Amino acid sequence: MNIIETNLVGLHLIEPKVFKDSRGYFLESYNYETFKKSGIDVNFVQDNQSFSCKGTLRGLHFQNIPYSQVKLVRVITGSIIDVAVDIRKGSKTYGKYYSVELSGENKKMLYIPDGFAHGFLTLEDNTIVQYKCSNVYNKESECGIMWNDPDININ
Repeated sequence: MNIIETNLVGLHLIEPKVFKDSRGYFLESYNYETFKKSGIDVNFVQDNQSFSCKGTLRGLHFQNIPYSQVKLVRVITGSIIDVAVDIRKGSKTYGKYYSVELSGENKKMLYIPDGFAHGFLTLEDNTIVQYKCSNVYNKESECGIMWNDPDININ
């Protein structure tokens, strides 16, 4: 597994090793020890999955402390443009974003730490996105990006 630090502190692109043969493929999508050796020590407690048609926009969402969530996002089938925005006040990359195409074909994953808003746009019909979360969903603490926040530029 290749764990790559992005230009935003704490945000990582994950490239799993894919073992292919005539039957198909096998990959390890998460390994606590491998992540821990790379400085990522998180306990995931909830898995979520979404199914969307082409052109569906989901996000940008986050949960406030104490319900904030670390996420590990991957696409089972189809493809998305995945976006994470640093909303950590005081961070040197506050207001900056990272985007990447995740797909069932490229099998890349995005590790999103606390303090980031997350969203994605589906590029294909029948896209299935799966993500692990470090905290359970809490409706009262869920928020979305305030588009009029002058400190955040997502253009």
